[in-house]
Amino acid sequence: MSGTSRYRARPEPRPARERAGPDPGSPTRGEVDPMTAPLEKEPRPKVGERESRQVAEAARERDWRKPSFAKELFLGRFRLDLIHPHPLPAVDDRRRGEEFLTRLRAFCETRIDGARVEREAKIPDEVIEGLRELGAFGMKTDVAYGGLGLTQVYYNKALALVGSASPAIGALLSAHQSIGVPQPLKLFGTQEQKDTFLPRLARGDISAFLLTEPDVGSDPARLATTAVPDGDDYLLDGVKLWTTNGVVADLLVVMARVPRSEGHRGGITAFVVEAASEGVTVEHRNAFMGLRGLENGVTRFHRVRVPAAHRIGPEGAGLKIALTTLNTGRLSLPAMCVGAGKWCLKIAREWTAVREQWGKPVARHEAVGTKISFIAATTFALEAVLDLCSQMADEDRNDIRIEAAIAKLYGSEMAWRMADELVQIRGGRGYETADSLAARGERAVPAEQMLRDLRINRIFEGSTEIMHLLIAREAVDAHLTVAGDLIDPDKNLGDKARAGAAAGAYYARWLPKLVTGAGRVPGAYGEFHPSGHADLSVHLRYVERASRKLARSTFYAMSRWQGRMEGKQAFLGRIVDIGAELFAMSAACVRAELLRGGGGRGREAYQLADVFCRQARLRADELFDRLWSNTDDIDRRVVDGVLAGRYTWLEEGIVDPSGDGPWIAETEPGPSVLPNVHRPVHPDR
Repeated sequence: MSGTSRYRARPEPRPARERAGPDPGSPTRGEVDPMTAPLEKEPRPKVGERESRQVAEAARERDWRKPSFAKELFLGRFRLDLIHPHPLPAVDDRRRGEEFLTRLRAFCETRIDGARVEREAKIPDEVIEGLRELGAFGMKTDVAYGGLGLTQVYYNKALALVGSASPAIGALLSAHQSIGVPQPLKLFGTQEQKDTFLPRLARGDISAFLLTEPDVGSDPARLATTAVPDGDDYLLDGVKLWTTNGVVADLLVVMARVPRSEGHRGGITAFVVEAASEGVTVEHRNAFMGLRGLENGVTRFHRVRVPAAHRIGPEGAGLKIALTTLNTGRLSLPAMCVGAGKWCLKIAREWTAVREQWGKPVARHEAVGTKISFIAATTFALEAVLDLCSQMADEDRNDIRIEAAIAKLYGSEMAWRMADELVQIRGGRGYETADSLAARGERAVPAEQMLRDLRINRIFEGSTEIMHLLIAREAVDAHLTVAGDLIDPDKNLGDKARAGAAAGAYYARWLPKLVTGAGRVPGAYGEFHPSGHADLSVHLRYVERASRKLARSTFYAMSRWQGRMEGKQAFLGRIVDIGAELFAMSAACVRAELLRGGGGRGREAYQLADVFCRQARLRADELFDRLWSNTDDIDRRVVDGVLAGRYTWLEEGIVDPSGDGPWIAETEPGPSVLPNVHRPVHPDR
């Protein structure tokens, strides 16, 4: 039996009780025990492309009540005033944050053994207990509920710090606080729910977020887990996959589908579930190429009784709650990417200074030096993006849904590239494990582990491909608002006529503004060219010009492809990537000016911002070229041929080492027949 096929079998009933006498709690002859009887298999929801889009669209936060720098950037309006001068944390917030970082650093240096976590594929219980004593599980929780009340800025700095000691521990704390129970309760919970759960979570009860299922990834319209109303409760049934923290969690946020019925609007709904509830079984602890200490599993729910009082928000609001939570929750991943970049830079600097080839340090060879420059400049830019987004989240003056999504997308992609370049710089030692290096007497540098650990960030909390589509949808929202009915096949001629008139009026005002702007004015943004520093004003003028070009390109594409635009995913990905480069350039320049004003590091910051912007401009220019000069059409024809089997001859001459079993494990409802590997970490209980 393969590792996944065990989920296919229909559960067998539990062994009958010994009949030593009547059990008043057991069913009599002819009755069925609801906790052991297998459920009738309900057909998995059959969802078409159209319905999937509708579900995703309904979950969007549609209103833009606050300004958004990134949204304006995609519309051709470079609103530097929204991010400059760089916002700063309050004095008390900074003092409290720095005090905690000092204590956390001491803990990381003395209590965390990242190599042990990697070897044992487990975070030691005493480390988790130590994090509890520090208050690390309540970093974002308000002090009124026993938490530390850190700002987003300092929460992210803490994640970068602890993630550098052990990425698995960073993931534990992030999944608990960024997407686990505390954040949705903070945003959508009732006062009773906050009073009940937040003190527990701040003290160290671990939480997890459960949305994904074996056959449900980025398409939640297919969600099969159900929550059936039953009096004042719901009965929860289903299987959840890749439940980060789920193996050790005490509390779960579970997304389940409530059937529509009288008195129940139904839809995907969020619940807080006690992990120790009867009918909850952790059937498997997953293992991955990286983050080996991650407590990620498969969790089965069989007729789990959940009080209606534990429902978060109304029925049908689950996806909206999840997406809103992720607006700031996604910032935890770029935080740890920033930490990874800093570590890559440190190792690259130290190694290339002592490693000599052909009579000089390898850093002095241009082939290696360009990699070091890329790592240094990109780390500076990623920290600029992260701190800017985090401070804007704390101030709550701007809508940062696009900015946070870009931070996640850009951070995960660029951190992976930096780690890959570090492995290349280290050569064979980069590919060798830290334990092997230590065993033969060299410094145990876990470069290959960093590469493996970072790889998941391009998939976690929205893959790169999904982030492209999500950001693109938000970026073109203004166009769809005024002209969406023109390309909607369900709209009648009257609706289309009204949409045409509205669109004509909107574009008559908008398009002329894309012709010229401050980017064409010599000397514009002159404050970013102080004496004795690199000239950043030239890069901001480029951003302004490129922003208008990006908006024109988007408008042309929408006019050309209209309703087919949503299928042009490669094009939309390039549009988003250009916007990401422009946003990162803007953040880097603003951060450099902030550091210049702060004294001490201005020239160095300007130099790093300058080289980053030069590198980013090359990438952006290439992306602009590839908007219209690419292989997208022929790629689709090749895909057709691959799926039709026309190239199977190309696969000859190999042996496939893959095991047997289905590509996707079937998960029929019913009680679990596997051991419960749930492992709550509470030494004192």
